This record gives sequence, C-alpha cells and structure tokens, in this order.
Amino acid sequence: MKRIVQLRVNGVAREVAVEPHHILLDVLRQEFDLIGPREGCGIGMCGACTVLVDGVPLSSCLMLAALAAGKELVTIEGLSTGSELHPIQQAYLDHNAFQCSYCTPGFILGTKALLDENPSPTPGEVREYLSGNLCRCGSYVKILDAVLDAAQRLHSASEAGGVSGSLGPGANT
Repeated sequence: MKRIVQLRVNGVAREVAVEPHHILLDVLRQEFDLIGPREGCGIGMCGACTVLVDGVPLSSCLMLAALAAGKELVTIEGLSTGSELHPIQQAYLDHNAFQCSYCTPGFILGTKALLDENPSPTPGEVREYLSGNLCRCGSYVKILDAVLDAAQRLHSASEAGGVSGSLGPGANT
C-alpha cells in the first residue's frame, strides 16, 4: 500500500507516493528524474548511489524511501548553482578525476561530506574517508589530487567571503 512521503531534495520540498519496499535510489531516479545517483552494485559496496542525507553520505540503494521522510537530501544535481560548478566539481574537472564518470557523483558527494567535516584532510584521511567508493577506471590518484585541491579552493573562497563548504548560494532557500 502506497503512502505519501514528504522529502526535501536539493533544497526543494517534494512529495511522492511510495510502497514500503521502494528504495531511495529508485525514487530519486524514477520519480524525480535525478540521474546522478547510480546503481553500481545494489548492495551498498561501491558508492555510485551515494547521496547526502542530512549531510551524511549514504548508499541510496540501501535506504528505504519512506525512511528519508523529513530528511534533507542532496544529490549531485543539487551541488552546483545554475551554470556555475561547485568548487569541488570544478576541482574534479580540472584534475580529470574521472574517466567514464559513473562513480564521479558518489565521489564528489563523499568529498563534500569529508570537507564539511574536515576542511584540511591529509591524503591518508581522504583515502580512508572515500574508501567506500570504487572507481573501476582506476582514477584514484587524480581523485586524491582533486580532493586536496578542492579543500584549498574552499579554504581560499571562505577567506575571501565566497562559497563555504555548504551548498552553493541560495541552494537551501
């Protein structure tokens, strides 16, 4: 039996009817046309389906959609504002930290959560934090470089009064 669930997705209040067994990944993709979260393994082991739930990176393939009610959900689509990339996205682009890009949204959202928690991580801390994300193309060195560069960009922007580790301007309004 379907039930109506209130979600806040990328700063926008949304309502959706879900069955008790519907997973968040499917609802985001099929009901809201958000294709950033991707099913890679279906068992929460690869990170391709990562979304931020109240700022915490979680595998949307493991979370029942009904359990996301009342939570703040952020997908890769909600990270940038307009045509301007978030500094983390720009760092990934500048470092070519992707090949096929299947895993990239999960890595970027994991990076966002890491840098919100620890604005100046060491390379070892980056590796540990993102260890639940798999890149089948093997772009790990470039990903590490992008994360460290993104940390510096966010620090510089914060000092200049620009974008902080939060979502882009106006994203939470």
